[in-house]
Amino acid sequence: MSSTPRTPSDLDPAIAARLKRGADGLVPAIAQQYDTGEVLMLGWMDDQALHLTLTTGRCTYWSRSREEYWVKGDTSGHVQHVKSVALDCDADTLLVKVDQVGAACHTGTRTCFDTDVLLPLLPAEPAE
Repeated sequence: MSSTPRTPSDLDPAIAARLKRGADGLVPAIAQQYDTGEVLMLGWMDDQALHLTLTTGRCTYWSRSREEYWVKGDTSGHVQHVKSVALDCDADTLLVKVDQVGAACHTGTRTCFDTDVLLPLLPAEPAE
């Protein structure tokens, strides 16, 4: 595959016209468990990856490190079955609600956001 996501794509032109992509042609896609609201992972989609996600019912992402498309679960068996896809108000981020089978994270954990929790720095209580 080429070093940048493939264009043109089969994505509906009306949807493509609404997307605000980064300079690399990608849009961040947040995968969320549809029934619990658990945030699972962040992936990247170009127009073709979004088209495949919408038409196959399986999440397809663009790998920035491997520079190729990948369908979540094809290698690991940890499939994401798409329940819905929504654009945020700026049309620059996708929210993909999925039914996750197994781990979502490449490390083998359920979510990519469960091991390095950063606590907010709260202001000191005023002295009385």
